[in-house]
Parts: sequence; C-alpha cells; structure tokens
Amino acid sequence: MAACQLCGKSKSFGHNVSFSKRRTNRDYKPNVHKKRLVIDGVAIRVTVCTRCMRSLGKSAA
Repeated sequence: MAACQLCGKSKSFGHNVSFSKRRTNRDYKPNVHKKRLVIDGVAIRVTVCTRCMRSLGKSAA
C-alpha cells in the first residue's frame, strides 16, 4: 500500500483538468520507498516517504 509508516502520509485525491477544463477524478500517491532502519540494534524494513527520509538524514547529522 502506498503509505508512509512514519508520518502516515497516504494517497490523496484531486482532478485531472483537460484543455477544455473538464475535470475527472485522480489520485496522488506519495513517493514511498522500502528502507532498512536500525532501531534499538534491530534492522527492520519500513515503507518511508521521501520527506521522512530527508528528515531522518538531517537528524542523523
């Protein structure tokens, strides 16, 4: 499922807008990746959005 396990970001809804301004429904999925994080010495695989990956990188530095 396209959802971040850290922040809970999941798909949201909007519209495709054509040249004639006709609106049809579409969904926006977050950019998620599977990453291995070490938490308390145990490596676990987590589905994380790129915004959280960026924040994790900043907190580690």
